[in-house]
Amino acid sequence: MRDELFIRGTVPMTKSEVRAVSISKLELGPDSVLYDVGAGTGSVSVEASFLVPSGQVYAIEKKPEAVALIQANKEKFSANRLWVVEGTAPEVLVGLEAPTHVFLGGTSGAMEEVLNLVMEKNPKVRVVINVLALESIADVIRWLKKHSISAEIVQVQISKGKAAGNYHLMMGQNPVYVISFGGEGGKCLE
Repeated sequence: MRDELFIRGTVPMTKSEVRAVSISKLELGPDSVLYDVGAGTGSVSVEASFLVPSGQVYAIEKKPEAVALIQANKEKFSANRLWVVEGTAPEVLVGLEAPTHVFLGGTSGAMEEVLNLVMEKNPKVRVVINVLALESIADVIRWLKKHSISAEIVQVQISKGKAAGNYHLMMGQNPVYVISFGGEGGKCLE
């Protein structure tokens, strides 16, 4: 889905090209239960909701402005499999049904606690984590090693054309690390 279709505001959003890779890495099925933690505008939640016709997508977000944007995008796209959950993870995850899939777009420093909880709820959960900062990738790798979990790590670097007079220049966006592991069938790669 094109980024410009979403209602935005100033809330961060996973851009379409990175979203496509991240959703692909989630390996969702028709009855998947997805937690989108740090859902921002809800772009991942909305797009994923169309891939789970008999499943559920829970968009977890603590910022009121973002919660309102997710709700607006849910309504705009008639994303009927999407539920907006306002609050801070991991606390608000406790009462939700066990996930089959988890997407972490932002955890406000609670990544380890969120991962520990979702792994406790479902040891076979499929997890995809998007990070920008090198410190965050180091935190993820440290957690993976601590739990003896093998993961696939890819870096997505997108450049988009921008008009500059009669020419077009490619403007680079921030690289994003997409880390994925777990799930049925042991589809983890080293």
